[in-house]
Amino acid sequence: MTTHSLEPTPAPSLRSVHTENAPRLLEQLGISLAVTTYQANRLVLMRADEGKLNTHFREFRQPMGLALDGDRLAIGTGLEVWEYDNVRAVAERLTPAGKHDACFVPRCSHTTGHVQIHEMGWGRTAAAEPELWFVNTRFSCLCTLDRLHSFVPRWQPPFITALTPDDRCHLNGMCLVDGRPAFVTALGETDTAAGWRANKRDGGVLIEVETGEVLLRGLSMPHSPRWHNGRLWVLDSGNGGLGYVDPHTRRYERVAELPGFTRGLDFVGNLAFVGLSQVRESAVFSGIPIADRPVSERRCGVWVVDLNTGETVAYLQFEDALQEIFAVQVLHGIRYPDLVNDDLKRIADSFVLPDQALGRVPAELRSRAS
Repeated sequence: MTTHSLEPTPAPSLRSVHTENAPRLLEQLGISLAVTTYQANRLVLMRADEGKLNTHFREFRQPMGLALDGDRLAIGTGLEVWEYDNVRAVAERLTPAGKHDACFVPRCSHTTGHVQIHEMGWGRTAAAEPELWFVNTRFSCLCTLDRLHSFVPRWQPPFITALTPDDRCHLNGMCLVDGRPAFVTALGETDTAAGWRANKRDGGVLIEVETGEVLLRGLSMPHSPRWHNGRLWVLDSGNGGLGYVDPHTRRYERVAELPGFTRGLDFVGNLAFVGLSQVRESAVFSGIPIADRPVSERRCGVWVVDLNTGETVAYLQFEDALQEIFAVQVLHGIRYPDLVNDDLKRIADSFVLPDQALGRVPAELRSRAS
């Protein structure tokens, strides 16, 4: 939950362990992962490195939602949305030479204020132009951005009667289908300030955006609705669950029960990459089933689940003080990425120019002007 202070906190220990097959799996799939942990103020790039799993950390202020559209990556943070582009010519200049196949460099940021950005996704306008949607949890709505405003409200659940910054239902998860928001999750059907907290154990709902209809009730703090392989998937987070919604019975069908608060979900074929949080002992998480388990049985990291069997096939687990994961994003076709956000000299000397302008750049400079 993003109910904590916006003041920076000391970073926890970032040690991790993983199953022996985890790096090999990433190599075989030709992917890497981007993961956010707002608790540690970090974006984590998980990448295979000569038979080992490398966790590469970049600091952001409370990073939450991630959205990838080709070479464009959006990151929602405590006060703003950052947009990064993958500039391969910059990747070629990183050391060691020839190792990186992607490098995301900053292009712009948009200040939203403290709206508690949760999940994000790139949609399409009627003219097929990219359009970034995000869940504005504090104002209980789905939003887009424009140049003049903090955010542009586009949709609210029908039971929400006002646009107020008081987190009435804890709207959190969003699924886009064919370029438009199709399903969302919320922790309650409540219309009062933080009203969802009274019944967080089983008051969670899955809502269809177009109709505003509640498709499913009785979930425990659900997150991360996704449409994949013709099925609507959702995380029953408070129970550590991964499952899908049966379209005929409108019931939640559990595929796997995992050792943590499930939040953050992406797919490759029949594999699900699921974020797990150990969850802290706090008023937010007290009273849910996963918190009833001993702390020693709860995990934080990314678990890989076979959707056909429900079995865990690999995992990376964070240890020590890192306890919470929010977003998990598969970087398809990218094996060893980097992201530049604090190397001011590299940012200052990396130029992205229109193709027609490159013809005026001397050949000896063109390999560096990218």
